[in-house]
Amino acid sequence: MLFSKKKGLSIDTLIGEDTAIDGDLVFAGGLRLDGRVRGNVTAAPGKPSMLVVSEKGMVEGEISVGHLVLNGTVKGPVQAADLLELQPQARVLGDVRYAALEMHQGALVEGRLMPMVQGEVKALPNLMEAAPADEVTEATEAADNEPAAAGETPAVGASPTAKAA
Repeated sequence: MLFSKKKGLSIDTLIGEDTAIDGDLVFAGGLRLDGRVRGNVTAAPGKPSMLVVSEKGMVEGEISVGHLVLNGTVKGPVQAADLLELQPQARVLGDVRYAALEMHQGALVEGRLMPMVQGEVKALPNLMEAAPADEVTEATEAADNEPAAAGETPAVGASPTAKAA
């Protein structure tokens, strides 16, 4: 193993900074790309995958993997079935489809950000589940319709006349 485990997968293949590949690349497991690929980079179907593109790495083509950590440049569409991490020097010139997204300050996407529609939205383990939108809307509407008690500040959504009263 070249690198330590991160989020369940380890990097077992390295494409060095002085390496250029012309053609499509299919892989399984963990791949770190410091060089340049002119072609599509795709994970083998049905197998876990993680692609790390360093700040020196570049892909001119489509990327379709499970977990993508991007700090380099991609000229083409990107699809991350599990998680997409856009680090500060990431540059994507194309549309991005993702199940979960982590975007650092400085990362740039020149294209559309599109969440993947699935039966159940995947959440990162450290995120808490939010209340359904219906419950939040109903609670807000109920607060807006109730008059404020004496000495109490009206609800945020209350009308200006209710605030003045």
